[in-house]
Amino acid sequence: MQPTGNLHIGNYLGALKNWTKIQYDYESIFCIVDLHAITVYQAPEELKGKILEIAAIFLACGIDPKHSTVVVQSSVSGHAELSWLLTCVTPVGWLERMTQYKSKAIAQETILSGLMQYPVLMAADILLYQASVVPVGDDQSQHLELTRDIAQRFNSLYGETFVMPETKLPAVGARVMGLDEPEKKMSKSATGSGHAIALLDPPDVIRKKLSRATTDSNPHVDFETMGPGVQNLLAIYQAFSETTEDAMQAKFAGMRYGDLKKAVAEMVVSHLEPIQQRYREITADPAYLAGILEEGRARVAPIAAATLQLTKQRMGVYTS
Repeated sequence: MQPTGNLHIGNYLGALKNWTKIQYDYESIFCIVDLHAITVYQAPEELKGKILEIAAIFLACGIDPKHSTVVVQSSVSGHAELSWLLTCVTPVGWLERMTQYKSKAIAQETILSGLMQYPVLMAADILLYQASVVPVGDDQSQHLELTRDIAQRFNSLYGETFVMPETKLPAVGARVMGLDEPEKKMSKSATGSGHAIALLDPPDVIRKKLSRATTDSNPHVDFETMGPGVQNLLAIYQAFSETTEDAMQAKFAGMRYGDLKKAVAEMVVSHLEPIQQRYREITADPAYLAGILEEGRARVAPIAAATLQLTKQRMGVYTS
């Protein structure tokens, strides 16, 4: 995840919650990708703070540092170095076709070259650790396919070097939409105050945001005719509670929207309160958090170094 904006319930339900469940099935590496963040300008002090905030949220949500690795991307220089080596085998046309590049470029007055190279850096993040499985959502699936294409092209040019990351990914969690615009996915870069529920929002803020969430013209929940706003509220409740579809209909059919919003708010608050409490405990001890990140760097550094050494040898680049 990028250390920008505020992590919200969509990030939790769509990724973090699932990561905590599958982490023990693999040798898991969770990367805070600050090099990706600087493809657009970031205020330096704010970026530094966000890196630590994301790391603390990972741990507070249940990422286990005794089993899984939490690492800051820029602390392992192999990410940037491998990215350059892979850039040299990646056709420009592949990058110009990336849909995220096209959509982000439209919003920029000046398009920085790092934005185009973003997917190559992502490929380096994956291939540096010879990852076999990458748990990403649909919005990143094109980048994963590009990673496979780059690995395949490199292997064909220089010999078998990289593991091909698995395309059958672990299932991701709920797709949470914006409270104010339920047709659009909840985003941590959105500016509207009523768009997203941040994982660190106080309970009263959560309740206020949900009380203003978009619904539809019906007076109560109708599972046959409900609009996307009501669907989103129900999806949030169901994702947090893991309630069955039948139980959802039995509980909410005919419920007035004011009561629905209160029920969703209490469900969200009850699940976020222990995460927020754990976050406060972690951030109260900066040395502990710094130690976790250094331990993560040290744990993956040999893997990264071995991959980089092999890649350079394959290409004929000088190695000491």
